Amino acid sequence: MAAIREFFRFPNPVNESAARVTAGGVLLMAAVLLLTRQPLLLWPLAYGFVARSLAGPRISPLARLATQVIAPRLPARYTPGPPKRFAQSLGAAMTACGLLLTFALGLTGAAYVVAGLLVLLAGTESLFGFC
Repeated sequence: MAAIREFFRFPNPVNESAARVTAGGVLLMAAVLLLTRQPLLLWPLAYGFVARSLAGPRISPLARLATQVIAPRLPARYTPGPPKRFAQSLGAAMTACGLLLTFALGLTGAAYVVAGLLVLLAGTESLFGFC
């Protein structure tokens, strides 16, 4: 039971540099989704948000790249983890909504609006550190 609890533990504190790099990856993916009009890109975005909200960076390829490769080359600044987990959970809900709108209801245009909001939120985190 302790191993399961440890697996689903979200880091606290969180390296702000890694969080901002991860948000930059989300920003890039969501922008590509909007520019190419490829709603299938919602799937990896949703997976990443769910993975990060459940287990931190452990099972998210984007977060692992950010925490293990890119962030160690940047100055480390630490911030509380719970607001970052909330942001990941919000992203999971938004991308799940986008998936439902597109693939269950056929409302791809509405899903693009959700993706646009995701670009805005990930952009403010990545560029300005505002979560």
